Amino acid sequence: MSDDAPDSLIPYDEIVQEALRAVVGRVLGEIQSGGGTLPGPHHFYITFKTGAPGVDIPKSLRERFPDEMTIVLQNKFWELNVREDGFSVGLSFNQIPAKLDVPYSAITAFVDPAVDFGLQFQASVADMAPEAHDDAENDGVAEQGGAKAVGSSEDGSNVVTVDFGRKK
Repeated sequence: MSDDAPDSLIPYDEIVQEALRAVVGRVLGEIQSGGGTLPGPHHFYITFKTGAPGVDIPKSLRERFPDEMTIVLQNKFWELNVREDGFSVGLSFNQIPAKLDVPYSAITAFVDPAVDFGLQFQASVADMAPEAHDDAENDGVAEQGGAKAVGSSEDGSNVVTVDFGRKK
């Protein structure tokens, strides 16, 4: 008898990733339905692959963040539009307004540091390892370091990661 798990013919990892990304859509949809204002201290760090299919961001941001960037939805954002496949939002970067369109499949992390909640996703785009990059620095964001909590649950935060790797 072998300790190796058999290869699944059902793509469980893809199904779970898709379901967890739907959580992001539901949360953003609640914000949109509530008039676009975040309740209480809630704010979101959303990290996504800038080169993923369907991502539409200004050329200057794509040049600055060629692989991955993190945006913060807190005080200064507008025109949040949540769709079944993704969302768009207006943000300001160095006093310059920009519209970003992000499909859920491009998201790699979603964190609400106000309540120590985070989701971390496998990249949907193959072979897109994250490169070192500067913080997005969109205007009006207080530096709280919440995005760094993703993946480290030893501090008691509610970070969810799912790994369907084979047992060895």
